Amino acid sequence: MCGVFGILGNYDPHIARAALEKLSHRGRDHCGIVERDTLFLAHQRLSITDPHPRSHQPMGRGNIFISFNGEIYNHRELKRKLSATHWEGESDTEVVLVAYEKWGIECVQHLEGMFAFALIEGETLYLVRDRFGKKPLFYHQSPDTFAFASEIKALKPFLSSVRLNDEALHSYLSFLAPTPPHTFYQGIEKLEGGEWLRYERGVIAKKRYYNVLDTPSSSITLLPQALEQVEGHLHRSIMSRLETTAPVAALLSGGLDSAMICAIARAQGKKLPTFTLGYDEYGNYDERQKAANTAEYLGLENTPVIISRVDFEEHLDELLIQLDEPLNDPAALPLYLLMQKIGTDGHKVVLSGEGSDELFLGYRQYFEYLDIEKAASLHHKNWLKKYFHSHFSMNREWEWYKRVFDGSLLFRTSGEKFTDLQQNILFRSNVRDNESLRFLNPYWELFEQSSHSDPSLWYTTIDLKLFLGEHFLTKLDRVSMAHTLEARTPFLDYPLVETVLSIDPALRIGEGKPKSLLRAIARNYLSDEIINRKKKGFSNPYMEWLIQSDRIGLIKEVNDQSGLFHSETIDKYIEMARRGRFKQHVWGLYVLSHWIKRELL
Repeated sequence: MCGVFGILGNYDPHIARAALEKLSHRGRDHCGIVERDTLFLAHQRLSITDPHPRSHQPMGRGNIFISFNGEIYNHRELKRKLSATHWEGESDTEVVLVAYEKWGIECVQHLEGMFAFALIEGETLYLVRDRFGKKPLFYHQSPDTFAFASEIKALKPFLSSVRLNDEALHSYLSFLAPTPPHTFYQGIEKLEGGEWLRYERGVIAKKRYYNVLDTPSSSITLLPQALEQVEGHLHRSIMSRLETTAPVAALLSGGLDSAMICAIARAQGKKLPTFTLGYDEYGNYDERQKAANTAEYLGLENTPVIISRVDFEEHLDELLIQLDEPLNDPAALPLYLLMQKIGTDGHKVVLSGEGSDELFLGYRQYFEYLDIEKAASLHHKNWLKKYFHSHFSMNREWEWYKRVFDGSLLFRTSGEKFTDLQQNILFRSNVRDNESLRFLNPYWELFEQSSHSDPSLWYTTIDLKLFLGEHFLTKLDRVSMAHTLEARTPFLDYPLVETVLSIDPALRIGEGKPKSLLRAIARNYLSDEIINRKKKGFSNPYMEWLIQSDRIGLIKEVNDQSGLFHSETIDKYIEMARRGRFKQHVWGLYVLSHWIKRELL
């Protein structure tokens, strides 16, 4: 993992170096710079593959230069396919350079892994982000400069002023994170997963080079075949992510996903050290004992990391600053502190279970949505439609049924928080019903044009794009790289993803229980007690701590100054959060308020 940074056009060398320094946490092993009259290309390196100085970046061949962040897991296979006269080293970055020489920008179709890179050939710049958006890339264009970076903080020095992007605000409230290409900063945009950008003589062109919906529909129709192929891909994915000389650890909760990663690694002869979160004062959030039992079953070392209210108060500000812009994920701080412990213990790589829930239908609400979808076929529903229009409720189930009876799109990601009607009550300005669909329409059009029609495939693909790609993976990248730690996600190996999406939806749904396919495979590795545990996720006492610390008052303080929301609605949400309801809604308002106070007031 590394930090990518660059400028094309006129620039001040002192400002450029100061901006680059803001990415130093992403790679402390080496800082490299190519500096010319109208080019500043730089790299902060975390050495994983071929740590030798010969693989420092930016790396060049002829008039081609690259600054690469990520890992190409099939780089040895590609190296055998490519006919280079001489290889300078063993790095995957060099393989990308040679692949570009052979195939041009279409080389991205040959890359398996997680990556974001900037590649310059003459006057042409390519920015590329991996298929699922595991690694970030942002950019800023002004009349005489084009700048890009792995994080927003390195591009802020090039803004003339900080102005709020309203599209980012609304998509954040709707879906927990700004949707591409938006960021909270007017003038800074982000590349989308599966997309490349070409910049040449002041002109930007973009292309979606990967669409997971191109996967054939229902090409796997037999359960034994489905289980065999998924298990094989899991083995291949985990094995490729363990092919490193760097010290590797794994996250371990009490759940199935992390247990499966550790179990398959164990079956491959790799006993990974594991790390688990715990909370002394809040037993209902604590999974230390379950994780310890899993580790004991697999014969693994397990290190518990205890998070307290003191840790919350001491580190929350630094985390929110590290994130650059609002991200509504209450688990970000505990995970940030967990990564800190893993990094300080000497590990450079950590395996994490992101993607499993989306692929294997691990969220119970998927099945609630599938059930509610059936209401659309009711012949006599006009009176129900009128009823829901005249009896508003803030509860999400009310919104779901209203959509079905209105003939509107029901599922709008697992991360949907503030519905349009809730936002209309919240904002002083008007927000129309279904207004947030503008952020989803491009993806819904792709789905309708695909060979897939089952609603569960829509749930998975839109969640892979937004709930996972812009929310969970953003969190994972920032909290791991803040401690110079590379996080790898075996469930997001794209051949594995495509295999799962090729399975007949009826097999994936099974008897209507989450993760039926994965649980069937897990019986080869884990006990029934581990397999059948109730899902908890990274739940933590964030709202209790926010209230006890009196930080929750920041929401009203900032709103009094900004006048953005109706004060009586803010009061109502805060009161409900004190009673344990709408907690993540309020957390999202707190994170937003923290950013507004820091950047705008």
